[in-house]
Amino acid sequence: MDQNAEILKNAIQGSLKIIEQEREREIVARRFGLDGPKETLEQIGESLSITRERVRQLEKAILIRLQISAEENEIPELAPAEKLLIRNLTEMGRVAKLSDLADKVYGRASKPTERTGIYFIATFAKGLTVVEENDRYHAAVGIAEYGDSRTIRERVDQIVDIIKKNKQPMTIDELDNKLNYEHPDHIKAVASISKLLATLNGLWGLSKWPAVNPKNIRDKIFVILETHKEPMHFSEIAKEIRESNFKRKNVTVQAIHNELIKDPRFVLIGRGIYALSSWGYKKGTISDIIKLILEKSDKPMTREEIVKQVLKVRKVKETTILLNLQNKKLFKKVDKNLYTLA
Repeated sequence: MDQNAEILKNAIQGSLKIIEQEREREIVARRFGLDGPKETLEQIGESLSITRERVRQLEKAILIRLQISAEENEIPELAPAEKLLIRNLTEMGRVAKLSDLADKVYGRASKPTERTGIYFIATFAKGLTVVEENDRYHAAVGIAEYGDSRTIRERVDQIVDIIKKNKQPMTIDELDNKLNYEHPDHIKAVASISKLLATLNGLWGLSKWPAVNPKNIRDKIFVILETHKEPMHFSEIAKEIRESNFKRKNVTVQAIHNELIKDPRFVLIGRGIYALSSWGYKKGTISDIIKLILEKSDKPMTREEIVKQVLKVRKVKETTILLNLQNKKLFKKVDKNLYTLA
């Protein structure tokens, strides 16, 4: 068995030995999921023929007993495990999402029972603190010296509030400019605990924002274009998605093309080339674009001026623009080289 796994296993077993009653050991093991799935107070109470409240009281009393034993150094196996976790947390930014910490400690994708084992130890180890999982926070473990559960949650909420007020994703460096942390890695560690935040390509934003948490093909297309900051052919977009860090990236070129056509965020500006409408591009034919340009002008425009303006929002050949300009139903030549609306 791996050395780290052995250290943690010994700490769990040594801690359980402190609990004298078999039924109490069973309650703790089932509540924390040390041997299998975590169970609710109701599930345990029903199987042991006691009330839900009684299970809660016993659990609380057991944890207090373990905390006292840990403070009085009555669990010799606990010290190496606590040292191991603190060392890893120090490298991760002093606090970490439980799953991330477990993966680092075990050096691989951790199992559920391995994660709950670490959480169990951190619940009563004097040098550690835990954040309980709920709708806003992932289960997390931190170094007690740098803040208790409440302090960690307040730090998470502060980061969420800053990003909300910014109204768009931010880099860790941008967050660092607004916060007072010793190192940017500490900000990243705290932010990772929030269920309200997501990160992608170095940006942190609200999990409901497509830019950091794309949930469908259209959102992924948006992220790719926004990242590249320039128009792209739909086949290039498909390739970028397949090579990205997205969770689901097995897409076809045809699927990408279909979504580009449907979504108003994307504008066709050339043969298969798309841009974001937020960049100032407008939908429509070349004739439509010329018409808009002439409508905005307070005087007739030369061919060269019209071509230059069209090429700012369309990737087409100059001859295509000049051909559309010959439409006498829409455009009128008022001089040798001047055009206006018909």
